[in-house]
Amino acid sequence: MRVPSRPLLFPAVLAASTLLTGCFASTVATGDGAGERLRVAMMQPPRSGLSPLSDDAFKLSRWSTAETLVRLNADGDAEPALATGWKQSGRSWTFTLRESVTFHDGTGLDAEAVVRSLTKAAGASPKPRILDGVELTAKKGDAGTVVVTTAEEDPLVPQRLSSPQLSILAAKAYRGKTVSPVGAGTGPFELAKVNGTSSAALDRYDDYWGGTAKAPGIDVTFVPDGTARAAALRSGEADIVEAVPVSQAALLDEDLITEVPMPRTNTLYLNTGKGAFKDPALRAAAREAIDAESIVKGVYEGRADVAEGLLGPALPWAADLREPARRAKSGDPAGRSITIGTFTDRAELPEVAAALQQQLKKAGFQVKLEVREYANIESDALAGAFDAFILSRATVLDSGDPAAYLYSDFATDGSFNIPQLADPAVDKALDEAGTTPTGDARRRAVVDAEAAVLATDAAVPMLHERVIQGDAADVVGAAHDPRERELVTVDTHIK
Repeated sequence: MRVPSRPLLFPAVLAASTLLTGCFASTVATGDGAGERLRVAMMQPPRSGLSPLSDDAFKLSRWSTAETLVRLNADGDAEPALATGWKQSGRSWTFTLRESVTFHDGTGLDAEAVVRSLTKAAGASPKPRILDGVELTAKKGDAGTVVVTTAEEDPLVPQRLSSPQLSILAAKAYRGKTVSPVGAGTGPFELAKVNGTSSAALDRYDDYWGGTAKAPGIDVTFVPDGTARAAALRSGEADIVEAVPVSQAALLDEDLITEVPMPRTNTLYLNTGKGAFKDPALRAAAREAIDAESIVKGVYEGRADVAEGLLGPALPWAADLREPARRAKSGDPAGRSITIGTFTDRAELPEVAAALQQQLKKAGFQVKLEVREYANIESDALAGAFDAFILSRATVLDSGDPAAYLYSDFATDGSFNIPQLADPAVDKALDEAGTTPTGDARRRAVVDAEAAVLATDAAVPMLHERVIQGDAADVVGAAHDPRERELVTVDTHIK
């Protein structure tokens, strides 16, 4: 039964704190499956028509409409989803498909459907992020199986297949020039309608293999303005609100917000290749001068975590394995001049830069700031044009594994090596982390690699960011996911 939508409506041009009253009028279903539809205000509108081959895939995942062969647990290990199990043989992995799964158009999940979706993703241009540098092919195996093969042996294949960008969709999704997920997923909610970049509607899919969803549907509106999202929660016109700005959190009832640790670290990268910070003693002096706690309190209003390492509380195993890093003794800056770069795209980073400028001046450095839009500063940062660079960096990529981030940022040939680090001990530790099979041994190797990086003072982790999610008082079971893959689940509903 289709339950009428409960739309979140915003005017085309929205004043920062103005909402249309009465736009979120509640609709209650009657008969079987009675209940209220969930009204969700999300931050970013679709950028690619909700194609799963783009970052829009994470919206599909958060709405529980498109699913992957595997999912990740809290530690980043792969667990069954549309596949019930898998085994490795060299470069090939054989996945056993779950039986009795149907797509929202009524067709059944089979090996052909999985091969089709994975092949479309592997051949897409641009490729889904999770397949950067990975040559992947899929073919039908024995009854009810799919064989996935990579050009090189890869211990992370199951984790890669958890990426929402590798969602498995029905054949109808691929009939046009673009991939359309409307009515083509396998999750507890069917994507029924998309209104451009303004809204979307999803209805409960009663034949979901994992049980019946408790909510009859979801009504999504895309609200880029953070003040407007917070106002919708405060006024009771939205049930779940994504990414409440720090500046608005204090205006909301604390019972309505949840701070979720993100796998994202605000780090000061120091240029080890040239300039003042080529000297390990001056890198140590910069590290000792930084008061991260005052930045957390002053810039983030206490809604962040002071960093103990590069990997934060969103990866809880890291703290349990971490040991104090051995570091160089600090030297005297003696008025050395340094330039710190950062960007405006994240509003808090220029404020962090200003705070660091004062702290490093107090320690004896002469500090100049250079702040631009990210698109206009990235190439200079990667070329080593700055003595230091402030970056808010995701520490796990789509695989849920931090080894790729550590390699890209700190390996001699890393593609994102802003600190220009070339350290044989670090390279050895990174190679070990990248080749160790998943599980406890790989986590240990990752923390050892983190320690090797920290010992160089090429990066000074300052704080771990949180995202603030708003849930109305009558919402039950909304997900609070550090990886931002889940939001509304089969259990989420209005009580």
